[in-house]
Amino acid sequence: MKVTTRVECPDDAPATRRVHMAAFPGPDEADLVDALRRDPAWLPGLSVVAVDGAGLVIGHALLTRLRVGDGRGLALAPVAVAPEWQRRGVGELVVRAALAAAEEAGEKLVVVLGDPEYYGRFGFAPAGRHEVTGPFEVPEEYFQALPLAAYDGAPRGLCRYPEPFVSV
Repeated sequence: MKVTTRVECPDDAPATRRVHMAAFPGPDEADLVDALRRDPAWLPGLSVVAVDGAGLVIGHALLTRLRVGDGRGLALAPVAVAPEWQRRGVGELVVRAALAAAEEAGEKLVVVLGDPEYYGRFGFAPAGRHEVTGPFEVPEEYFQALPLAAYDGAPRGLCRYPEPFVSV
């Protein structure tokens, strides 16, 4: 299994949409990615795809800008892997590549709403440990944060997601 990761190119948008449509039961995640592409929160270098040996997009992880208190952070969402590639390490590979790109860009903090067991392997922990809160009413262990190397104790506070997360 030869799988590599790279920054998503504009020409990858249809293939990335196909991955999200196949990975989820409805169009919400694919529509969210499309809406985020048109939003100021979009950071092209932080949309990462996994491709197979033939160059076919088989996975995607997206980091977009969000407000954390008076500062800036990143939201990890959505993450998708084509069904035939799931449970083969592709999701982990593409998430690690996206986080490495964020680290390289000097970003400070990433938040995610998701399974603590899955995201814990990347170092995510309940966001409250970093004085970060989310706008969602979920058990605290599901809203998680990952401080990156540039994290200096800030940002802290309430996360405000970009408009597409609310409207899609």
